[in-house]
Amino acid sequence: MIKQRTISKVVTATGVGVHSGSRVNLTLRPAQPDTGIVFHRVDTPVVLDFPAQANLVGDTRMASVLQNGKYRISTVEHLMSALAGLGIDNLHVDVDAEEIPIMDGSSVTFVYLIRDAGIVEQDAPKKFIRILKTVEVSDGEGESRKWARIEPYDGFCVAFSIDFEHPAINSTTSFSEIDFSKDSYIDQIARARTFGFANEVEMLRSIGLARGGSLDNAIVMDEYRILNSEGLRYEDEFVKHKILDAIGDLYLFGHALLAKYTAHKSGHGLNNKLVRSVLENPENFELVTFEEPMSKDSDIVHSIKGSFVTI
Repeated sequence: MIKQRTISKVVTATGVGVHSGSRVNLTLRPAQPDTGIVFHRVDTPVVLDFPAQANLVGDTRMASVLQNGKYRISTVEHLMSALAGLGIDNLHVDVDAEEIPIMDGSSVTFVYLIRDAGIVEQDAPKKFIRILKTVEVSDGEGESRKWARIEPYDGFCVAFSIDFEHPAINSTTSFSEIDFSKDSYIDQIARARTFGFANEVEMLRSIGLARGGSLDNAIVMDEYRILNSEGLRYEDEFVKHKILDAIGDLYLFGHALLAKYTAHKSGHGLNNKLVRSVLENPENFELVTFEEPMSKDSDIVHSIKGSFVTI
């Protein structure tokens, strides 16, 4: 049986919100089987719950933002990506501000935090969303067209291409494909940082975004070059961060995926639209477990088990 996972103990971290600029205290707590990933605002008059579900995303400007009435939890995608990459099904996430801390701009700090807590299997079968029909969403036309597609696949694979028309980005690889049956999330994706442009900072801050952004938590570029003295962590770090984001956004399905996701210039808004489009038609997917895998599923099971960090 492929089992559900949570963490074995409570762990905490402190950081800054990349958009709010506010100090954030983050606590991760174990959760019972079939709980899912649930965020909690503990700084509100009454603790508010924010289940990690695509239909609760209320804003996708520069981040995926969960909404509960007038309250929000922003920038959930990097933590969600780490949870997907490590195969965590059930977790309580407490924050005392409106945003998950950005840490170093990647998901690797969350990976370290989760592994420090310890990963444990639970006595319940892991649930997967198996995609049955291809679904595609798009925005724009011609060369400006952005699109994202999900299709049936025995395992989980993510392919992404970017086109920013910036010399520093154009000098790197613009396409990457990661098949998690053989590629490592920790080694190949987790350290890829978010990125932005120095000439957009004032505009973003004027609308309440990027107030906590810095060279410590993002790759920053002027018109021609990368400003970070240490350079890139991966030769294709830009496109790999887009994959990191996509994995986090896709985990808002509420379960691990058996699917292939392919996208060109997609972002949080289009990713959320894709997830919602799949879920609105029950013929697009099925919920499956692997309690007593039959021989016909053996290749799938091998692929799935290869996707998660060994406990």
